[in-house]
Amino acid sequence: MSENTVAVTDTTFDDEVTNAGGLVLVDFWAAWCGPCRMIAPTLDALAKEYAGKIKIAKLDVDANQQTAMKYNVRSIPTLVFFKDGKHVDTLIGAHPRPALEAKINQHLAA
Repeated sequence: MSENTVAVTDTTFDDEVTNAGGLVLVDFWAAWCGPCRMIAPTLDALAKEYAGKIKIAKLDVDANQQTAMKYNVRSIPTLVFFKDGKHVDTLIGAHPRPALEAKINQHLAA
């Protein structure tokens, strides 16, 4: 976790994500997941670069299974985009930075 991302749990998910205004990207991850660890630095960099435009949250699926099940997360990393509290998009797997930036910009412009 970095200073630019926020950790969310089953308990804090609604406050941090579904009740939040604007664009929120939630990284469903686990400590044992290699691809999750691979994209973590990219997500941290994007959180810093897009500060004030997007919130990037991280939810550990092992510790927060209720929320993972609610959003049908079956493989990780799964990146779920919320705009004004509504689920608008999902990316599954470790995507390269240009693909993540394109997706963020697409939803910021929408």
